[in-house]
Amino acid sequence: MFTGIINHIGTITAAKQQGDLRLRFACEFSDLALGESVAVNGVCLTVVTTDTKSFAADLSGETLSRTTPRWQVGQKVNLERALKFGDPLSGHMVSGHVDGIATLQEIELNGDSHILALDAPAELARFIAEKGSVTLDGISLTVNKVENRRFWVNIIPHTWNVTTLHERQPGDVLNLEIDPIARYAERLLQK
Repeated sequence: MFTGIINHIGTITAAKQQGDLRLRFACEFSDLALGESVAVNGVCLTVVTTDTKSFAADLSGETLSRTTPRWQVGQKVNLERALKFGDPLSGHMVSGHVDGIATLQEIELNGDSHILALDAPAELARFIAEKGSVTLDGISLTVNKVENRRFWVNIIPHTWNVTTLHERQPGDVLNLEIDPIARYAERLLQK
């Protein structure tokens, strides 16, 4: 379980296709353990090798089919370590199970903040609600407005500067995880 509060920006330093895609990430986490979960751009990955300056994780075909295609060497990524008992819950409940991708349509400067307009896949749009939560590339955000498939989020300067959002441009895609509560509510209503 994660909160969507990014701990660090890492970099993909190696990629090797060996059945699954194995990626190595340079990072500041010096004490990762084998088997530990790390959210990478919002994707819950398992540490399969580690040292004091990097770790590796495998991405399955399922993961690759549901996430953005930004898994190349040199790419910057948002990293968050899994919650430990007693950690503060600063963002919202994030599972690290990406539901699909959202397409960035516009970036508007509003004071010191940036307002992002994104389009969600049609099958996920119904789960996005004004003042609800979404996770974009692993970042916990509050939805400001919703119109059909389009939704808007406000990015404060701190979040803009300490995540990879400042590297995104209109037309880019971002990993989207909807609020898990919305998913469970729909399932209960189907019964």
